[in-house]
Amino acid sequence: MNSRSTDILGKALRTFFSDYLPQMRGMSLHTILSYRDSIKLLIQYLVQKKKIPVSKLSMEHLGPEDIVDFLRYLEKVRRNGSGTRNIRLSAIHSFFRYLASVSPPHLEQCQRILSIPFKRMSTRLIEYLEFDEIMDVLESIERFKPGAQRDYALLLLMFNTGARVQEIVDLKVGDLDLSKPCKIHIFGKGRKERVCPIWRDTASILSDYIEEREDDLKKSAPLFINRLGKPLTRFGIGYILDKYLKKAAINRPSLNNKRLHPHSMRHSTAVYLLKSGVDITSIANWLGHVSVNTTNKYVSMDLEMKQKAIEKAKPLDDLTKRQKSWRKDTDLLIWLESL
Repeated sequence: MNSRSTDILGKALRTFFSDYLPQMRGMSLHTILSYRDSIKLLIQYLVQKKKIPVSKLSMEHLGPEDIVDFLRYLEKVRRNGSGTRNIRLSAIHSFFRYLASVSPPHLEQCQRILSIPFKRMSTRLIEYLEFDEIMDVLESIERFKPGAQRDYALLLLMFNTGARVQEIVDLKVGDLDLSKPCKIHIFGKGRKERVCPIWRDTASILSDYIEEREDDLKKSAPLFINRLGKPLTRFGIGYILDKYLKKAAINRPSLNNKRLHPHSMRHSTAVYLLKSGVDITSIANWLGHVSVNTTNKYVSMDLEMKQKAIEKAKPLDDLTKRQKSWRKDTDLLIWLESL
């Protein structure tokens, strides 16, 4: 085994995570941690497959075939979906793209790994809650019980802002501005900051929740905490939402037929804003979308809006009367021009 190859791998991994990603690329901590988890899984798999200690792992153990076997392992053994598989591959691609720039002797190996394609994913129907269903969930919270005021403020703020779960987890007390016009500062993907307006009722609930907190509330204190006084986690938020969804489903059985998760609140906000007449660009800014194309998916997902669009459209028979069949024309281009 080439000891130099082992040194190159170790040094490249250290500089990739300590210098390249945070300094050169300016990636967020969450992205770096995601990349770390992917590379860690790969290393653990290779060590087990090759039956060697981590200290002996070298560039010779990271061939294209090994990467493909790892991706297959993710799907077959770990039961990961195509989305997770592609996330892991993206991290691997990023590392080998960096390696190609700092270690020219391994350029050909890096190019072969970079040619491993992402897998196409099937598109699932986006699940969301209608406004009445959101109200049922909120009304299922018995706000006089311990911790219920926090839960009410949490779910109402999630619906108001459409914030990602991690964005809610990261919120600090100082991010709130309850003076008119009420708003909240949200730090999203790629360290992008946006200001989201808060409805009057949301501001009132948040104010009551903060007053209920007995600890000394510094601006740097987490906005939502658990019973131990620690920041609420993504898992904790998922648990809270699931808890009240089950309670609300008792009076609204339609909730039992939906496959819901914390991100569903974000989808619910987008659909609600769209139905309320808010334009796509404003919704994109509200949700923190980089591109309006991401927001456009909500236009095509709501059946009620589709039905209204159909009603506005001209009947098909009227169109067919005005348009000639291309089969009767000697030139297809002439028919196309006539449309």
